[in-house]
Amino acid sequence: MSSTQDSAERAAAVPGIVLVPGLGLDERSSARLRQRIGGAVAILPGMGLRRPVGTLDELTAQLLAALPSHPVVLVGHSQSCQVVVAAAERDPRVVGVVLLGPTTDPRMRRLRVLAARWVRTAVWEPWWQAPLVLAQWLRTGPRAMTALWRQVAGDRVDERLRRVPVPVVVVRGDRDALCPHDWAAHLAGCAPRGRLVELPRAAHMTPQTRPDDVARLVREVLAALS
Repeated sequence: MSSTQDSAERAAAVPGIVLVPGLGLDERSSARLRQRIGGAVAILPGMGLRRPVGTLDELTAQLLAALPSHPVVLVGHSQSCQVVVAAAERDPRVVGVVLLGPTTDPRMRRLRVLAARWVRTAVWEPWWQAPLVLAQWLRTGPRAMTALWRQVAGDRVDERLRRVPVPVVVVRGDRDALCPHDWAAHLAGCAPRGRLVELPRAAHMTPQTRPDDVARLVREVLAALS
């Protein structure tokens, strides 16, 4: 084997990073994070695309179609964590998973509870985020965002995690009421190789507000796989 072939095979064996934005967000939500770790962004309906939102199975198929042929670590945020876990359950290309503020805690299926938790979380987010988040929501549109929530809110992501054999890191800010401690700990405990990391003084938008911390955790997953 030539040295060129050997180098190419080693490069192909190194997992890539694919980030999936949260509800209504797009590639701008992970821009600061990608400055630190690189990676690609998979934009899906309801998550950066103003398009009809299919079922969770359809969203998962769209995500898998966007992945490269080589191994990847998937980084999901908020609502996209359901799609990321479903992809990891189905495809051996996914060799590691980082879940940032995974939502769909069953206690939040009532709109009143969800709204109250969103307010409790939003007050801890830095003010400079507001224009950036609003611009992304306007791009995706309320119809697609609502449809995405309805499609995935009832998914038992905890049960899916029991069937995901790869390393799973669940990350939450300790001020994130959308992903409370007991829910995040439950998800980490369901994954055979799961662990929970809590970021002090952080809320829900950790890809934007805590890129250094998130980058460090992604690098740890990559290092463990090398």
